[in-house]
Amino acid sequence: MAPPLSPTSTPSRSSLALGYATIYLIWGSTYLANRVAIETLPPFLMPGARFLAAGTLLAGWLWFRGAAPPSPRQIRDNAIAAVFLLGGTGLVVWAQQYIPSGLTALIIGASPLFFAVVEWAWPGGEAPSAIAGVALVTGFAGVTWLAAPWQSAGTGGLQLLPTMVILVGSLMWAVGGIFSRHLKARAHPLVGASVQMLIGGSLLLMVGSLLGEWSLFSWTYISARSFGAFAYLVIAGSLIAFPTFIWLMQHSSPSRVSTYAYVNPVVAVALGWLILDEPLGPRTLVSAAVILAAVALITTQQTVRK
Repeated sequence: MAPPLSPTSTPSRSSLALGYATIYLIWGSTYLANRVAIETLPPFLMPGARFLAAGTLLAGWLWFRGAAPPSPRQIRDNAIAAVFLLGGTGLVVWAQQYIPSGLTALIIGASPLFFAVVEWAWPGGEAPSAIAGVALVTGFAGVTWLAAPWQSAGTGGLQLLPTMVILVGSLMWAVGGIFSRHLKARAHPLVGASVQMLIGGSLLLMVGSLLGEWSLFSWTYISARSFGAFAYLVIAGSLIAFPTFIWLMQHSSPSRVSTYAYVNPVVAVALGWLILDEPLGPRTLVSAAVILAAVALITTQQTVRK
């Protein structure tokens, strides 16, 4: 058997930078992947199978590496986190049946505000500095401004229910992330991620079953592009980016980690321009500059102990 995992330690700046780049770039592409995957896969069964498959693979790798199994308390805590984190993901995927992937990323731009408010309200939590607070609002304004290219393209107004579902999913992510940050008995980030994906995936499969989604599933109906998007979500979105998010929440401030929600829309726009030849006008470039400036402010500011 391979040697056990080394204990967690204070990460270097390069490790943190790589972690941020991972959730910025990979999660920026998962909105498009989700939209493609649910073209021929049910919206709750798809993420449920995604997380269950990724959790099983990760748990098997950890066992091979000799990682210590989680304690009952760690399993309980990560189960609670999974309800919020992966339950929120399931809601967002469901809403993407009705809202384009780019607009979904824009709506989730509200996440850093949720993270900051939930962290501030948490017992013993931290409030963002005044400058970081201004940066949060500025970043949200940049995300709102970035929505203009889609609106001018004739997408029309957003449907109220799916929009509200995405906001609820974003709030659930904030609660789950802050809860994970304040755990007393933490598991190794990879161990915690495997437990969360196994439990969260099972939960989403249960929800899909209760909603009768198995009647919509057929192996012969799955398209090659949907299957490819599903595989990408399992490998990149779950096995790489999700454990990285859990790790960052343990080693960085919530306001900084939540900046993924500001950068993801920029990544989505860039991918659309590079892959789908979507227009990239001055408004988009200005919005991207505002968002990245807000991220730079947030990541360099210290939080204030409440």
